Amino acid sequence: MTVIVLTNCPVGLRGFLTRWLLEISPGVFLGAPSTRIRELLWAEVREYAGQGRALLAYQTDNEQGYAFETHDHTWHPTDHEGLTLIHRPSAHAPRPQSGKAPAEVPRQGWSKASKRRRFGGR
Repeated sequence: MTVIVLTNCPVGLRGFLTRWLLEISPGVFLGAPSTRIRELLWAEVREYAGQGRALLAYQTDNEQGYAFETHDHTWHPTDHEGLTLIHRPSAHAPRPQSGKAPAEVPRQGWSKASKRRRFGGR
């Protein structure tokens, strides 16, 4: 089983993947191609993703039963004693100082209009 998830990728790449995989939701492709085809598809995804991000997950013979690869994600797979885990950068990690003013942090929570639409309040 192979799953490819695309985010913000060109429409042509999505059309290309539908030749071998089934698009079960926008940007989510599922199928069971051979290892050779899967590697060729992933090479094409990495080449044509442009500014987008991509994730590949597939079944394999290891302790977890699957493996995954990422392209242009801030989260990266890392090996930890034989298990592949995702390394997420900490939101509180110090950022390098570049002499620029810090970017404005978006406000947390929902707007009043969003709450009204979601919960039907006044």
